[in-house]
Amino acid sequence: MTMRANWTYPNPIRFGAGRISEIADACRAAGITKPLLVTDKGLAGMDITSRTLDLLDAGGLGRAMFSDVDPNPTGENVEEGLRAYRSGGFDGVVAFGGGSGLDLGKTIAFMAGQTRPIWDFEDIGDWWTRADPAGIHPIVAVPTTAGTGSEVGRASVVTRSDTNEKKIIFHPKMLPAVVICDPELTVGMPKAITAGTGLDAFAHCVEAYSSPHYHPMSQGIALEGMRLVVDNLPRAYDDGSDIEARANMMSAAAMGATAFQKGLGAIHAISHPVGAVHHTHHGTTNAVCMPEVLKFNAEKIADRFDRAAGYLGIEGGFDGFRAYVDDLNARLGIPKTLTDLGVKNPDVDALTKAALRDPSTGGNPVEMTEANTRALIERLL
Repeated sequence: MTMRANWTYPNPIRFGAGRISEIADACRAAGITKPLLVTDKGLAGMDITSRTLDLLDAGGLGRAMFSDVDPNPTGENVEEGLRAYRSGGFDGVVAFGGGSGLDLGKTIAFMAGQTRPIWDFEDIGDWWTRADPAGIHPIVAVPTTAGTGSEVGRASVVTRSDTNEKKIIFHPKMLPAVVICDPELTVGMPKAITAGTGLDAFAHCVEAYSSPHYHPMSQGIALEGMRLVVDNLPRAYDDGSDIEARANMMSAAAMGATAFQKGLGAIHAISHPVGAVHHTHHGTTNAVCMPEVLKFNAEKIADRFDRAAGYLGIEGGFDGFRAYVDDLNARLGIPKTLTDLGVKNPDVDALTKAALRDPSTGGNPVEMTEANTRALIERLL
């Protein structure tokens, strides 16, 4: 099996070990001559980031970085990043990192030439049409985790601090122009991040597969994405240098984000407000929520997971799959409850209302009501 390829999705994806060496060429292909590399605080001082800046500099594109990014990016992060971007006269963004760096980088490029507030572009109805397309600057995305799949997405998740809500900012032109998926960049991830990000990709595939909306291509991508996680996440967790497992997890992350065009559901509807208020890691929060949400949706999804389990090599149909998720979480050190994850003194009423407002609710196979959503959150605590 070759682990090096060029894909078109419709953005070119340069996939394979060592392809970060092409970063300067990728920027030029995107029309960027003076990039700002946007990443998070944790990655700012790491060797993979320094090497990427060196490659940009050697390619005649300078070396500029913005890294004041919270684990759950905020509107304030966007404003600070925009000030740095505009004052530096940059003409494009290298979004570098996990979900936080990718989402913030994409949002800075999106907002570079806009005059309206960011919240005017929330993914509600046709709000995206308020944006000036000419004001959206090009993006090269470089994921350093295998989880969110934001590198192939047309949206970013940004926390609105004054309301403690995660908002989805959407525009078709937020899709990066070029993506470099280099699994060597993920080799140094700590086990907890490997687990949390990998289970984020798994949650995307599970929820897309569960969604009642009609999208057969998405359904197939979600199923194969689940298989890649089942076969490779334990390997990547046990041996971080297993480059084949790391590469397959990068594929699973991109596939999950592709598949969830079909819809997400209660896992994300709950994890978004929990993360916004309690600042928990998004993928790990998804993982904590997944077993109970599978039970919550059982009457609507059991038949399809009976079929999926066989393809995934899991015995026992839906019940076997649900047991497998419990066992996988335990094997990867995922907390059993939101309380164990660090959610203290939660306002259950507020979380319930926020979950029902989240756009992910529309993709859940069982209708989410105030009563059953509150009960679900209480079980998760």
